[in-house]
Amino acid sequence: MSTMQWTILAACAGLYLLFLLWWGGRSQPLTSEETAEGLRQLRSVAAGPNSLAHLHEVEQLLALDDGREFVMFNAVLYRKQAQYPAGMNFGADPREADKRYGKAIVWPLLKRACLPIFIARRTGQFVNDVQAPDWHYVAMVRYRSRRDFLKFALEIESKGISVHKWAAIEQTHIFPTRPLVSFWSVRSTIALVLAFICWMGLRSFT
Repeated sequence: MSTMQWTILAACAGLYLLFLLWWGGRSQPLTSEETAEGLRQLRSVAAGPNSLAHLHEVEQLLALDDGREFVMFNAVLYRKQAQYPAGMNFGADPREADKRYGKAIVWPLLKRACLPIFIARRTGQFVNDVQAPDWHYVAMVRYRSRRDFLKFALEIESKGISVHKWAAIEQTHIFPTRPLVSFWSVRSTIALVLAFICWMGLRSFT
């Protein structure tokens, strides 16, 4: 192979290694000291009663940390009108409040290799427990680790971003999951894309 071909091959391999380092998914679990300090900080910056009310759930989530990636399932029911704290004049549309939250969390998620992998609006009824609300939509968000979830939570609470979420949501059901069967893998997709780019580059210098 020519020098340019070796350069292309090395560049693609290097990019994939950098991606794997960023994407992660396997790390050391949180220590008890990290968990305690993180919860202390979260209590100090939690924006409003809704966030404070869910600190126990955060504590339970962190207690089960194994250092691995996970996917958080979210089912959401909107309020009839957005409910912001007094003095915050963002309007009464709960969907607009949710959009503000969604836009504000893009960078806090992406810089930690966390991202929504599925969002879908409810389009009807099928089997339904009479106790379950008529959720407006469901979303699944990939987190690199519970450590990254904690850092994300601290950032959005300290910046007051979560106020938009709680203004929009009447009720929600959130729990962590780990895929057993999946027909889509980010690692494999990125590998295939880089392999194709590499192949095209090598061909152009043949």
